[in-house]
Amino acid sequence: MRARFGMILCTGAALTLAACGGGDGTPELMNLRANSRGADEFGILPVKPLELPEDVSALPAPTPGGTNRTDPTPQADAVAALGGRREALQTDGRSADTTLLAHAGRYGADPAIRGQLAAEDLEWRRDHDGRLLERLFDVTIYYRAYAPMSLDQHAELDRWRARGVQNVGAPPEGLERE
Repeated sequence: MRARFGMILCTGAALTLAACGGGDGTPELMNLRANSRGADEFGILPVKPLELPEDVSALPAPTPGGTNRTDPTPQADAVAALGGRREALQTDGRSADTTLLAHAGRYGADPAIRGQLAAEDLEWRRDHDGRLLERLFDVTIYYRAYAPMSLDQHAELDRWRARGVQNVGAPPEGLERE
């Protein structure tokens, strides 16, 4: 009986020590780890299709190290997908549309907002770090921890439609994450 109690006590102590250790104290709610040092599939951007111009002699001179017409332009593509103008982007990727920027910042902007949000999120993650066995076995608790902050897209869509605002549809119900 004593040997069994000692074994249970040792196992409990080992589990407690394993749960307490590791890391810099920052809670990891989404436990993603790369098992290999392979390429990042999300870092690869497809190039645009090649085009043959009508007049080959009118092609600009090559610019070694510069950009060409088939290079990916994710910022410009995102602007165009959201209904903006590609031409409004400057060469450094920032928007030259000062009217939009002025409207977005019309109530002022707190220069320390990023640090404040990071501190509040860290506190939220520490408060919702999961149970002992979830931390011990690296169970992803991200969706459950942030569920109170998620937007009910169908209720919001119904609310805007009731006001007469035209908008795009939402994904079918039942496809949400648990």
